[in-house]
Parts: sequence; structure tokens; C-alpha cells
Amino acid sequence: MPKPFRFLLLLQGGLLLLGGGGMLLGGFPMLGRHPFAESLLGLGLLLGLAGLEALFRRLFPHSFHEAERLHRELGLALRQAGATPPFLLLLAFLSGLAEEVFFRGFLQSLLALKLGPWAVLLQAFLFALLHPAPRGALAYTLYTGAAGLLLGLAYLLTGSLLPGVLAHFLHNARGFYELGR
Repeated sequence: MPKPFRFLLLLQGGLLLLGGGGMLLGGFPMLGRHPFAESLLGLGLLLGLAGLEALFRRLFPHSFHEAERLHRELGLALRQAGATPPFLLLLAFLSGLAEEVFFRGFLQSLLALKLGPWAVLLQAFLFALLHPAPRGALAYTLYTGAAGLLLGLAYLLTGSLLPGVLAHFLHNARGFYELGR
């Protein structure tokens, strides 16, 4: 397996292990009691993320153009390294799962012990910081923070990672599909 793939898988696997272990040790909830309703909320979140992205793209076209240029370069590098559509789909799932488990399930829950609902804002801020954008694409980081806020609110309101994982995975799958083209 090429080095870039190993790094991506190790990064996401590390987030998943750290977040999942922390959730188990902390006794934080992973799933709610209404999986069907939570799945519908996940699809609603996906639409919310798409709308948020469209709004930021319209408000900050230059910034999103720079972020898209970076994503095209990443897609080219992944294709040149041999990334296949099944691998990109696996990466979309793993990143959505790992980031939700770590940022919402573990970090937000841990911060909530001291900060209460303000933990949603802090985890969204940290989520945005760990999704860097190229110079001139600050709006992408703001978009990522707003997305983290939406995903964090869903977890706060439901006590379930299912809506966020579903929305995050489908959002990433669309992005990785575009990268792979």
C-alpha cells in the first residue's frame, strides 16, 4: 500500500481508536433509541451541509475556488498513487466515522462535563482548525466549523452518532467521488 494511503488510514484509525476508547471509558452515548428517526435526521443534516456549502460558495467564491483547486490537486495525487473508487469510498466512510466518534462522541462529550452545551462550539472550532485550507481559502475553514457545529448539535440533541456519521460519510463520499473523477 502506498505511503499516502497508509498515512490517511492510520490517521483516521487513530482518531477512531482514541475517540472510541474515550467514549467507552467515559460512558458516553454512541447510539440513541430511535435509529430510523436518527437516520432521517442524518439525511436532513446532509441536505443542511449541502445548503451550507452552497451558501459559503456563493458568499466567498474566491475562497472556495482556492479550496477546490487544492482538492483537485489532492485528487490527482490520489489517482496517481493508485487510489481506486472502492478505496475512496472506504476512506469516506472511515473519515466520517472516525471524525464523528472523536470530535462529537468523545471530545464534545468530554468538554461538556465542564462546559455544558458550550462544548458544541469548542469542538466545532477544533474540528475547523484540523481541516486546514490553503492560503486564500479561509471560508473553507469557516464552512468546516459551521458543519462541525451542525453535526455537534445533532449529537447534543439525540445522544446518537448515527445522524452525524451518516451525513458526514455521504458528504465525504460525494467529495471523494469528485476527487476520483
